[in-house]
Amino acid sequence: MEFGKLEREIRIDAAPEIVFDVVSRPEHIKMWWPDDASLEPVPGGAGELVWGDRAKVAPIAVVEVDPPRKFAFRWVAPDGQRPEADNSLLVALELEASGDGTILRLTETGWREKGWEAAALEETFHDHERGWDIFLPRLRSYAPSVVAR
Repeated sequence: MEFGKLEREIRIDAAPEIVFDVVSRPEHIKMWWPDDASLEPVPGGAGELVWGDRAKVAPIAVVEVDPPRKFAFRWVAPDGQRPEADNSLLVALELEASGDGTILRLTETGWREKGWEAAALEETFHDHERGWDIFLPRLRSYAPSVVAR
């Protein structure tokens, strides 16, 4: 198996504008993904995702904000480092209107560039696959409950 790109696609029963808010605003992100989130949803914005009682903290760096079409960020940088192009994974969430809903395409790249040994790469890749397979259905369930602002 090639561990260069992790991809997922789901349909969400909410308009792209709502889904964009749900994937880019911390008050919504924490409703379907981490236990807490803080970030500035602007290019270059920094933040963090928190699981448990700060048991796991993942710094993130916002890369692209194109409402309501795309939100991209970097994460999984070495401890103590800000996520940058040469040390992290890139998550791109692309949104496309589909009838009265939205198709969300998630792409996570940068795996080979991390320089991990093969076993660590495979284990982390599969861990992220399992994670997105848990959290994307939560996003799909949560988004329709959000009212457009």
